[in-house]
Amino acid sequence: MSYARMFFAVALIASVVQNVYGQQLSERDHLRAAVQDICPVSGKKLGSMGDPVKVAVGPAHEEVFLCCKGCLSKQIKPEYWATIHANIAKAQGKCPVMDKDLPAAPKWTVVEGEVVYVCCPGCIKKLTANPNGYLKQVDAYYTAYLNSKQQVR
Repeated sequence: MSYARMFFAVALIASVVQNVYGQQLSERDHLRAAVQDICPVSGKKLGSMGDPVKVAVGPAHEEVFLCCKGCLSKQIKPEYWATIHANIAKAQGKCPVMDKDLPAAPKWTVVEGEVVYVCCPGCIKKLTANPNGYLKQVDAYYTAYLNSKQQVR
């Protein structure tokens, strides 16, 4: 699905945003927020306005993080949405099914609220058949990426 189509779907479904504000973020949520890095509404760095707010948007109930409660009533901006997807693809780096580098134009899907990039459409079927194992692999990719960023600093 293209960024433009996904943004359009998100904009149309703005009234369906499911706020899970007030719930404590899990370890996986913190990892995903660190990879997402910015708020899709304000463009501000997540954590700069306190704890991120986790919401589900769009028909696939894609879970994203906002910088604050104030962003709950505002629309996602396409430029920030594209940056977030680029951040996720870069942090993931590899297809969790084939364990090989993602191509220049990887495919992606939403599994259990999480955006996951794969190398080809066939991997989407395998991913959805066994999501837990592959989501753990994605978490491992994210952790390695974030650790490498900290070592550079």
